Amino acid sequence: MLLRQIRYFVAIVDCNSFTEAAARCYISQSAISQQIKALERDLGVRLIRRENRKFSLTPAGEYFYRHGKALLYEAEEICRETARVGREQQRHLRIGYLRGYSGQELYQAVAEFSRKHPEVAIHIVNGTHEELYDLLRFHRVDWILSDQRRAFSEEYVNISLKQCVCCAELSVHHPWSGQDTVQLEALRQFPCILISPKEQQSTEQEYYQNTLGFGETFLFAENLEEARMMVASNRGFLPIETLGTLPESRLICRIPIFRGAHPLLRNYCVFWEKGQNNEDVLEFTELLEGMFCKEF
Repeated sequence: MLLRQIRYFVAIVDCNSFTEAAARCYISQSAISQQIKALERDLGVRLIRRENRKFSLTPAGEYFYRHGKALLYEAEEICRETARVGREQQRHLRIGYLRGYSGQELYQAVAEFSRKHPEVAIHIVNGTHEELYDLLRFHRVDWILSDQRRAFSEEYVNISLKQCVCCAELSVHHPWSGQDTVQLEALRQFPCILISPKEQQSTEQEYYQNTLGFGETFLFAENLEEARMMVASNRGFLPIETLGTLPESRLICRIPIFRGAHPLLRNYCVFWEKGQNNEDVLEFTELLEGMFCKEF
């Protein structure tokens, strides 16, 4: 006796029709009738009384229908739970990175990790500093690459990846495009282009204006490509760190920003929650650190 035969029998009773049950089960009417006869033969009892084009259940059929339907439901639950357990046991690595980053190092680390561990499903998102912090805080990512904007928290592993010089990307047609450096004070007279979704714009502006000391006029782009198009059209400058191997464009120049005699520096780090003890996170971090020591 097969679960399939029980399913056919239950479908016949539910539909009160051999024809409709056959259509529901995607087999022919003759085939479903043969399966019910085989089921009765295996059980050694009649389940259905056939009366011309109508039928009724025998007492054995009533019992078999009631318990057979419960058995089918239990079998479906077992299948669903088995699939759920299998999904939970699959290894996942959820990575978040800063929206303005476009270097090859992260991509190379992802590719190398996937080559070594094809069984691990990697999920990647990008966002602003605050978006990434919330994703990590609410356990929606395992690991983030972001800039440092606050004191390191004792709740997270904080690894400084690189201290970067902050640069201004300007159009090659900007009058300052040939300079070796540019003062932060001088940049305040030009619009500053930031990469941020609408809901994070006020947060990003507050940080760049009040913490870093940029000017008062800001323009916003959804992504790096859009921001660089705005730079190329000479609408303003884009503050960007020399993190990674972000390629320059023939239409855009990149000039280090100084505050007085010192370059404006930003600290880039990787973060994950303490106590996670995730070997995949540790190995991926080591891979990325190694990638930053290479030249592409």
